[in-house]
Amino acid sequence: MCAAPHSLKLVGMSLPKIVLFYVFTPLADPEAIKLWQQNLAERANVKGRIIVSEQGINATVGGDIHDVKRYVKGLKEYAPFKNADIKWSDGVGDDFPRLSVKVRPELVTFHAPDPITVTEDGVRGGGTHLKPHQLHELMDQRGEEVVFFDGRNAVEARIGKFKDALVPETDTTRDFIDEIESGKYDAFKDKPVVTYCTGGIRCEVLSVLMKNRGFQDVYQLDGGIVRYGEAYGNKGLWDGSLYVFDKRMHMEFEPGARSLGSCVECGNPTPRYVNCAEGSCRQLFLCCEDCTASGARDHCPDCVPVPA
Repeated sequence: MCAAPHSLKLVGMSLPKIVLFYVFTPLADPEAIKLWQQNLAERANVKGRIIVSEQGINATVGGDIHDVKRYVKGLKEYAPFKNADIKWSDGVGDDFPRLSVKVRPELVTFHAPDPITVTEDGVRGGGTHLKPHQLHELMDQRGEEVVFFDGRNAVEARIGKFKDALVPETDTTRDFIDEIESGKYDAFKDKPVVTYCTGGIRCEVLSVLMKNRGFQDVYQLDGGIVRYGEAYGNKGLWDGSLYVFDKRMHMEFEPGARSLGSCVECGNPTPRYVNCAEGSCRQLFLCCEDCTASGARDHCPDCVPVPA
């Protein structure tokens, strides 16, 4: 039997992929970079969120693997971004509703009064970077002294975190300054503190802010939870699911990951967030597939309709 022509074999085939990356580097003209990124992403047919500032670039985009590869190739042709650490994961298709490219004053919106110095080598004065295996070496050396500090918002930590991690009471990144200045973490200022977040970008700045406020021995997980999960899956120190900012809402590094979250309706374990059905409410809440499918719950705890 004759083989099908190559062009026919590709008809209807699609392999959705998502890439996450950031680069801290001085950009003299963020508006020009924005226009270039808008054009590059549109030509490559990828969607997602791209933030540009004088500090660099932060992006999560997705599409068919061939389109995403075309975007990444174009990105790396620009010298300041050629060494970007591109983190790949499987998408589910149409993972982003649109393409958004914006210029902002900060890559991560901490609204901190601290001057954040960015050079061609990245953020100056931050924590010591640890590769996943180096984190385990630190644990072997310092053991129970090591403190994990979650650099994400509390809603993200509800479905997954490092074991025994400190989880600040934060709804947005802007809440971190008040948290670390509150005094509730002062007992850890002389401990080895490992900050972590999804892909590493928030910790680049958070570790500077913590050091500026008296934390003596600060580290940051290089490549974030994503790189650690790729290396160790369910066999390391990570527990649960990873919250992600696309259509998937969460991802697991291996089958059988434990669900830390609990459905607000039935109490069963679930990593599944849904949007509140109340039009004026933007709150996410945990609700398992069964309770959602049966219609048992579609409002968050603050908006549950009162029976007539």
